[in-house]
Amino acid sequence: MSETVLTVDNVSVKYRLTEQKVDDLKDYLIKLFKRELRYKEFLALQEVSFSLERGDRLAIMGLNGAGKSTLLKVIAGVLKASEGKVTKHGKVVPLLELGAGFDMQYTGSENIYLYGAMLGYSKAFLDEKYNEIVEFAELGDFINVPVKNYSSGMKARLGFSIATIVEPDILILDEVLSVGDAKFKKKSEKKIMDMFDKGITVLFVSHNEQQVKNICTKGILLEHGKLTAAGPVDEVLEKYKKLTE
Repeated sequence: MSETVLTVDNVSVKYRLTEQKVDDLKDYLIKLFKRELRYKEFLALQEVSFSLERGDRLAIMGLNGAGKSTLLKVIAGVLKASEGKVTKHGKVVPLLELGAGFDMQYTGSENIYLYGAMLGYSKAFLDEKYNEIVEFAELGDFINVPVKNYSSGMKARLGFSIATIVEPDILILDEVLSVGDAKFKKKSEKKIMDMFDKGITVLFVSHNEQQVKNICTKGILLEHGKLTAAGPVDEVLEKYKKLTE
Protein backbone atom coordinates (compact mmCIF):
# COMPACT_ATOMS: atom_id res chain seq x y z
CA MET A 1 0.00 0.00 0.00
CA SER A 2 1.40 3.44 -0.98
CA GLU A 3 2.14 5.97 1.75
CA THR A 4 2.01 9.73 1.17
CA VAL A 5 4.98 11.39 2.88
CA LEU A 6 4.75 14.92 1.47
CA THR A 7 1.82 17.09 0.43
CA VAL A 8 2.28 20.61 -0.95
CA ASP A 9 -1.17 22.20 -1.01
CA ASN A 10 -1.77 25.47 -2.87
CA VAL A 11 1.51 27.04 -1.71
CA SER A 12 2.25 30.66 -2.63
CA VAL A 13 5.15 32.88 -1.54
CA LYS A 14 4.89 36.66 -1.89
CA TYR A 15 7.68 39.16 -1.47
CA ARG A 16 7.19 42.91 -0.99
CA LEU A 17 9.68 44.95 -3.00
CA THR A 18 10.15 48.68 -2.50
CA GLU A 19 9.52 50.62 -5.68
CA GLN A 20 12.01 53.39 -4.89
CA LYS A 21 15.67 53.39 -3.89
CA VAL A 22 16.36 53.57 -0.14
CA ASP A 23 19.96 54.54 0.63
CA ASP A 24 20.25 53.51 4.28
CA LEU A 25 18.29 52.65 7.42
CA LYS A 26 17.77 56.32 8.34
CA ASP A 27 16.32 57.06 4.87
CA TYR A 28 14.10 53.97 5.17
CA LEU A 29 12.75 55.00 8.59
CA ILE A 30 12.04 58.57 7.43
CA LYS A 31 10.15 57.34 4.37
CA LEU A 32 8.32 54.77 6.51
CA PHE A 33 7.31 57.45 9.06
CA LYS A 34 6.12 59.80 6.28
CA ARG A 35 4.32 56.89 4.62
CA GLU A 36 6.28 57.51 1.45
CA LEU A 37 7.33 53.90 0.95
CA ARG A 38 5.65 52.24 -2.02
CA TYR A 39 5.68 48.48 -2.44
CA LYS A 40 4.94 46.09 -5.22
CA GLU A 41 4.28 42.41 -4.66
CA PHE A 42 6.38 39.73 -6.32
CA LEU A 43 4.98 36.18 -6.41
CA ALA A 44 7.90 33.75 -6.16
CA LEU A 45 5.47 30.79 -6.03
CA GLN A 46 1.84 30.76 -7.17
CA GLU A 47 -0.57 28.10 -5.87
CA VAL A 48 1.81 25.14 -6.26
CA SER A 49 0.33 21.73 -5.38
CA PHE A 50 1.66 18.16 -5.59
CA SER A 51 2.17 15.12 -3.36
CA LEU A 52 4.84 12.43 -3.08
CA GLU A 53 4.69 8.85 -1.87
CA ARG A 54 7.45 6.98 -0.04
CA GLY A 55 10.27 6.19 -2.44
CA ASP A 56 9.35 8.84 -5.04
CA ARG A 57 12.31 10.74 -6.48
CA LEU A 58 11.20 14.09 -7.82
CA ALA A 59 13.20 16.42 -10.08
CA ILE A 60 12.19 20.07 -9.73
CA MET A 61 13.02 21.80 -13.01
CA GLY A 62 12.86 25.36 -14.28
CA LEU A 63 14.98 28.24 -15.48
CA ASN A 64 16.83 30.48 -13.03
CA GLY A 65 14.30 32.49 -11.01
CA ALA A 66 11.48 30.00 -11.62
CA GLY A 67 11.01 29.39 -7.87
CA LYS A 68 12.82 26.07 -7.42
CA SER A 69 14.96 27.02 -4.41
CA THR A 70 12.06 28.95 -2.86
CA LEU A 71 9.91 25.82 -3.06
CA LEU A 72 12.61 23.67 -1.46
CA LYS A 73 13.06 26.20 1.37
CA VAL A 74 9.32 26.18 2.09
CA ILE A 75 9.28 22.36 2.18
CA ALA A 76 12.39 22.32 4.40
CA GLY A 77 10.75 24.80 6.79
CA VAL A 78 13.41 27.48 6.21
CA LEU A 79 10.85 29.80 4.60
CA LYS A 80 7.20 30.30 5.53
CA ALA A 81 4.57 30.12 2.80
CA SER A 82 2.40 33.23 2.39
CA GLU A 83 -0.53 30.96 1.55
CA GLY A 84 -1.13 27.22 1.46
CA LYS A 85 0.22 24.36 3.51
CA VAL A 86 3.00 21.75 3.50
CA THR A 87 2.43 18.43 5.30
CA LYS A 88 5.45 16.15 5.94
CA HIS A 89 5.75 12.73 7.55
CA GLY A 90 9.12 11.58 8.89
CA LYS A 91 12.59 13.12 9.23
CA VAL A 92 13.50 15.72 6.61
CA VAL A 93 17.15 16.48 5.81
CA PRO A 94 17.65 19.51 3.55
CA LEU A 95 20.95 19.80 1.68
CA LEU A 96 20.41 23.34 0.44
CA GLU A 97 23.57 25.29 1.18
CA LEU A 98 26.21 22.88 2.39
CA GLY A 99 28.21 24.29 5.25
CA ALA A 100 25.96 27.35 5.62
CA GLY A 101 25.77 26.63 9.36
CA PHE A 102 29.54 26.39 9.88
CA ASP A 103 31.40 28.74 12.22
CA MET A 104 34.42 29.83 10.16
CA GLN A 105 36.59 30.30 13.27
CA TYR A 106 36.04 26.71 14.45
CA THR A 107 37.93 23.69 13.15
CA GLY A 108 36.29 21.09 10.92
CA SER A 109 36.16 18.77 13.93
CA GLU A 110 34.33 21.35 16.08
CA ASN A 111 31.94 22.11 13.22
CA ILE A 112 30.94 18.45 12.99
CA TYR A 113 29.33 18.85 16.41
CA LEU A 114 28.01 22.38 15.77
CA TYR A 115 26.47 21.63 12.34
CA GLY A 116 25.36 18.17 13.47
CA ALA A 117 23.51 19.70 16.44
CA MET A 118 21.77 22.15 14.06
CA LEU A 119 20.56 19.15 12.05
CA GLY A 120 19.21 17.55 15.23
CA TYR A 121 21.90 14.92 15.85
CA SER A 122 22.91 14.15 19.46
CA LYS A 123 26.52 14.39 20.70
CA ALA A 124 26.52 10.66 21.42
CA PHE A 125 25.41 9.92 17.86
CA LEU A 126 28.08 12.26 16.43
CA ASP A 127 30.74 10.65 18.66
CA GLU A 128 29.76 7.28 17.20
CA LYS A 129 29.78 8.51 13.60
CA TYR A 130 32.73 10.94 13.85
CA ASN A 131 35.35 8.76 12.10
CA GLU A 132 32.90 7.85 9.36
CA ILE A 133 32.17 11.55 8.70
CA VAL A 134 35.87 12.49 8.58
CA GLU A 135 36.74 9.56 6.33
CA PHE A 136 33.96 10.29 3.84
CA ALA A 137 34.84 14.01 3.70
CA GLU A 138 38.48 13.13 2.79
CA LEU A 139 39.86 16.04 4.80
CA GLY A 140 42.70 14.20 6.56
CA ASP A 141 44.63 16.47 8.95
CA PHE A 142 42.61 19.47 7.72
CA ILE A 143 39.83 18.31 10.07
CA ASN A 144 41.79 20.12 12.84
CA VAL A 145 42.20 23.36 10.81
CA PRO A 146 39.75 26.30 11.09
CA VAL A 147 37.08 26.13 8.38
CA LYS A 148 37.94 29.71 7.27
CA ASN A 149 41.00 28.15 5.63
CA TYR A 150 38.95 25.58 3.67
CA SER A 151 38.19 25.82 -0.02
CA SER A 152 34.50 25.87 -1.00
CA GLY A 153 34.85 22.25 -2.10
CA MET A 154 36.26 21.18 1.28
CA LYS A 155 33.39 22.91 3.13
CA ALA A 156 30.85 21.27 0.85
CA ARG A 157 32.40 17.82 1.33
CA LEU A 158 32.27 18.19 5.12
CA GLY A 159 28.70 19.53 5.04
CA PHE A 160 27.57 16.67 2.80
CA SER A 161 29.28 14.07 5.01
CA ILE A 162 27.60 15.38 8.19
CA ALA A 163 24.15 15.84 6.65
CA THR A 164 24.01 12.37 5.05
CA ILE A 165 25.26 10.41 8.06
CA VAL A 166 21.65 9.43 8.80
CA GLU A 167 19.05 8.05 6.45
CA PRO A 168 16.17 10.53 6.38
CA ASP A 169 12.61 9.87 5.22
CA ILE A 170 12.74 12.91 2.90
CA LEU A 171 16.00 14.20 1.40
CA ILE A 172 16.12 17.64 -0.24
CA LEU A 173 19.00 18.26 -2.65
CA ASP A 174 19.66 21.65 -4.27
CA GLU A 175 22.61 21.47 -6.69
CA VAL A 176 24.74 19.87 -3.97
CA LEU A 177 25.96 17.02 -6.17
CA SER A 178 27.71 19.57 -8.39
CA VAL A 179 30.27 20.45 -5.70
CA GLY A 180 33.79 19.13 -5.37
CA ASP A 181 35.95 17.33 -7.90
CA ALA A 182 34.79 14.59 -10.28
CA LYS A 183 35.79 11.84 -7.83
CA PHE A 184 33.73 13.31 -4.96
CA LYS A 185 30.76 13.99 -7.25
CA LYS A 186 30.72 10.31 -8.19
CA LYS A 187 31.13 9.27 -4.55
CA SER A 188 28.35 11.58 -3.28
CA GLU A 189 25.99 10.48 -6.05
CA LYS A 190 26.64 6.82 -5.15
CA LYS A 191 25.85 7.54 -1.48
CA ILE A 192 22.53 9.11 -2.48
CA MET A 193 21.77 6.18 -4.81
CA ASP A 194 22.50 3.71 -1.96
CA MET A 195 19.90 5.50 0.18
CA PHE A 196 17.21 4.73 -2.39
CA ASP A 197 17.24 1.07 -1.37
CA LYS A 198 15.93 2.21 2.02
CA GLY A 199 12.89 3.81 0.37
CA ILE A 200 13.71 7.46 1.02
CA THR A 201 11.83 10.18 -0.85
CA VAL A 202 13.97 12.69 -2.74
CA LEU A 203 13.41 16.22 -4.05
CA PHE A 204 16.23 17.14 -6.41
CA VAL A 205 17.24 20.35 -8.19
CA SER A 206 20.06 20.15 -10.72
CA HIS A 207 20.93 21.58 -14.14
CA ASN A 208 22.77 18.34 -14.91
CA GLU A 209 20.44 16.36 -17.21
CA GLN A 210 22.27 13.07 -16.69
CA GLN A 211 22.08 13.36 -12.89
CA VAL A 212 18.35 14.09 -13.13
CA LYS A 213 17.86 10.96 -15.26
CA ASN A 214 20.06 8.84 -12.96
CA ILE A 215 18.35 9.90 -9.75
CA CYS A 216 14.73 10.84 -10.46
CA THR A 217 11.60 8.99 -11.52
CA LYS A 218 9.18 11.92 -11.54
CA GLY A 219 9.44 15.59 -12.46
CA ILE A 220 7.68 18.93 -12.12
CA LEU A 221 8.35 22.09 -14.11
CA LEU A 222 8.13 25.60 -12.65
CA GLU A 223 7.78 28.71 -14.80
CA HIS A 224 7.69 32.13 -13.08
CA GLY A 225 6.55 30.47 -9.84
CA LYS A 226 3.77 28.40 -11.44
CA LEU A 227 3.70 24.62 -11.79
CA THR A 228 3.23 24.07 -15.53
CA ALA A 229 4.00 20.35 -15.94
CA ALA A 230 4.15 17.18 -13.83
CA GLY A 231 4.71 13.53 -14.69
CA PRO A 232 7.42 10.96 -15.54
CA VAL A 233 10.87 12.58 -15.42
CA ASP A 234 11.68 12.02 -19.12
CA GLU A 235 8.48 13.77 -20.25
CA VAL A 236 9.00 16.80 -17.99
CA LEU A 237 12.68 16.96 -18.93
CA GLU A 238 11.74 17.29 -22.61
CA LYS A 239 9.43 20.21 -21.79
CA TYR A 240 12.17 21.83 -19.72
CA LYS A 241 14.70 21.45 -22.55
CA LYS A 242 12.36 23.34 -24.91
CA LEU A 243 12.53 26.32 -22.52
CA THR A 244 16.32 26.34 -22.78
CA GLU A 245 16.49 26.20 -26.59
